[in-house]
Amino acid sequence: MATVAARDGTTQPPLVLAVDPCPLQINLMYEVVPSMVCSICLAFGLIYCFLGYRCLKMVLFFSGFLFGSAAVLLVYHREPALDSHLSLETRAGIGLGVGVLCGLITMLVSEIGYILGGLQLGSLICLPILVVVGHFWTLSSEWVPVGSILAFGIISAVFTLLWHKVFMVLYTCVCGALTVMLCVDYVIGTFAMPDQVYDLFVHGSGRPLCWFDWAVTGLWPLLSLVGGLVQWKWTARELLQKEALHKKQKKPKHKHFVQRGRRSHCKRRPPPLKRYAGDVLAPSYLQSLQERRMGTGSSCSSVSTITHTLIDFDFETGSMVPLTSSPPLYTV
Repeated sequence: MATVAARDGTTQPPLVLAVDPCPLQINLMYEVVPSMVCSICLAFGLIYCFLGYRCLKMVLFFSGFLFGSAAVLLVYHREPALDSHLSLETRAGIGLGVGVLCGLITMLVSEIGYILGGLQLGSLICLPILVVVGHFWTLSSEWVPVGSILAFGIISAVFTLLWHKVFMVLYTCVCGALTVMLCVDYVIGTFAMPDQVYDLFVHGSGRPLCWFDWAVTGLWPLLSLVGGLVQWKWTARELLQKEALHKKQKKPKHKHFVQRGRRSHCKRRPPPLKRYAGDVLAPSYLQSLQERRMGTGSSCSSVSTITHTLIDFDFETGSMVPLTSSPPLYTV
């Protein structure tokens, strides 16, 4: 700002130099440890976004790990006495131990993993909505964002338990896109999104965002949409089809098992004897009639008696003896 004197002695109003309120200055001097962490998070974010459902066990483990680690950090923040009495290595060890334990539980018990994934999905969907609302209206109380996040998280957790395939694909896309957005925000040098969330919970509204902050924030929904389409069409499609086919094959087996269990209580009936058209009279009786007609007499009585007895036994056991007479085996 400067004043300019005219030739006639009058003073002109001060000149206001145009200053860009949002200078984009990319910091090229990065620290080693945060840069390594940022690169690892970027790789995991891309894997989550495009291959999340194929690595479902890993996703469930990291959902529990993040939940446990965040809970420990929140306890340290709310209790400064614990933070002061414990060393940095002890706090890091406790956080990693609790995170690994929660991750193993969510990986082995998939329903708990679905619940935590649904809670995180609802929170991640609610946060950008609250940030945008906080730029136009000031939230009167800090319980408004907390209650909104809890409501969205519970609803999303219930939906994830009911339709875990669709919502786990959505969770991996949203979480991976958020990780990539935070890494890009760190590379630019502003890291404005965590500050926006902090100001939202503390002051009820955040500071105004610059144009490049809005551009970085726009990566989140865009990358989530692209990742969801890639997973649904290509990377997760084969796995989803295999799970659907396995369920279809499993249902008839269950029904067959139930039917067999019900049939086992019923008593089995013996199979009916097969009868034929001419098998009404005993073959021995027909043979005796034929012998009387032929006049063979009683000379064959002993042999015929044995034959009759054998034929009668065969008839009782259901044999298929022809009804035509056969010549006697012995003659006198």
